[in-house]
Amino acid sequence: MQQETVPACRGSELATRGIRVRVVPSFVREQSDPVQNRFVFAYRVRVANESPRAVQLLSREWRIVDADGECNIVCGEGVVGQQPELAPGASFEYSSFCPLITSWGTMEGRYTFRDQDGDQFEVPIARFYLVAPPP
Repeated sequence: MQQETVPACRGSELATRGIRVRVVPSFVREQSDPVQNRFVFAYRVRVANESPRAVQLLSREWRIVDADGECNIVCGEGVVGQQPELAPGASFEYSSFCPLITSWGTMEGRYTFRDQDGDQFEVPIARFYLVAPPP
């Protein structure tokens, strides 16, 4: 799969309560068809536990907005079928994708975590940009 990495300024990175979330998006040209208004973007996420407590990622919520202003909310348990547990200093990486009908859009969201004491808390995922390069 050929991916074109988007400049880092279109990705995002944010740390909240010792949990750092970094997202790097890319455009997947071979799965996209601009004539049919199909633009596929991949994104790689790294979640790092910089806190002194063990945590588990329980759920996610994404807010996806295309260039026409259409908003889609995607919620679910874990990420890529997993609810990873992260010891202090550990990290977890995964890749996923997002199809759009416009050549650009944005994504942002939040993860819900539970710490080793059973307390749940939310970690925001800063907005990042999905932008197809010119044809």
